[in-house]
Amino acid sequence: MNYKKPTKAIITDAGFASRYLPITKTVPKAMLPLGNKPIMQLVVEECVEAGIEEIIIVATHEGKEIYEDYFNNACTKIKKQLHAQGKDDRYESINKVLNFPKIVVIEQDPAYPYGNGSPIASAKKFINDDEAFVVAYSDDVVFGSSDIKTLIESYEAHPEAKAIIISQEMPREVLNKYGIIKLADESKMTLDNIVEKPAIEDAPSNLTSYGRYLLTPEVFEHLDPKNTGLDGELWTVDAITKMAEEGDVIVEKTRGHWMTTGDPKNYMFALMQYTFDNEDFGDTIKEFVKNA
Repeated sequence: MNYKKPTKAIITDAGFASRYLPITKTVPKAMLPLGNKPIMQLVVEECVEAGIEEIIIVATHEGKEIYEDYFNNACTKIKKQLHAQGKDDRYESINKVLNFPKIVVIEQDPAYPYGNGSPIASAKKFINDDEAFVVAYSDDVVFGSSDIKTLIESYEAHPEAKAIIISQEMPREVLNKYGIIKLADESKMTLDNIVEKPAIEDAPSNLTSYGRYLLTPEVFEHLDPKNTGLDGELWTVDAITKMAEEGDVIVEKTRGHWMTTGDPKNYMFALMQYTFDNEDFGDTIKEFVKNA
C-alpha cells in the first residue's frame, strides 16, 4: 500500500554517549553546541525547512527534562532583563525556539534492548498506521541542505517505496569506517543491503549510509526486541535491509554535506565547519587554525 506523505519526524538521542564523558553524564550529547545552538536545534531546523509539523524527540530518562525545558521554557526573567537593558533583539533567538512546530519529548522504552533501532520503536504510538515518517539521528548534521526535504520529495516521486535513505559519497580510504551501501539496481538506485565497516577492497560502493531515513510503518514489524543483531543490539539498518527484501528501498544522495558529531574529534570538525559557514568571525578562526 501507499502511505501518506510524512508530517512527523522522530529524532533520536537516547544513547549513553560514553565517548563524551564526563560532560554527557549531565548534558545530552545533542545539547552540545554548534555556535550558539545545540546540535539538536540544527536537526529540528532541518525538519522545519522540510515542512514537518510534529517532532518526537526520543531521549534518555535524564535528557527528557532537559529537552523539554529547552524547547518550552520562555525564560521570562531573561526577557525582562534584556528589555530593561534595551537589548530586546537578543531574545529573538529564544522566540525562534519557542515558535517551532509541535515538539514532544519521550523517554526510550526501557523494555527495548540497546541499539539505534530502539528509540524509533519507542515512538511507534505517535505514528499512524497510514502515514510514512522520517527519522533523523542527532549525531548527524547536514550543512547546506535539508536531507529531510530531499527524502520527502523523493517519496512524492516514489510513493510505492518501502523506505528511502540518504547517502553520501566518501573517499575510498575511509570506507572501512562506515556502513556502505550495496545497490540492487544502480539505474533505479534501489538498496540491496548495507555492509557495516567492510574491508576497503570489499566495499560494494563509495556510498555511505547515515542517520536520515524515510520509513513506512512496516518497519515496526522488524524493530522487534527479538530481532537483535550484531552485539545483541536492535539495528535500524537490519530492519531496512529486511524491507528491501520485500520491496524497493530508494537510495538518494545528499544535496548538502553530512558530518557526524558522534565522537569528540568529528564533533570538533563539525563545530569548525559551522563556524566557517555561519559566524562573522569564521575567517578569523580559519586564520588561527592555519597558523596554529
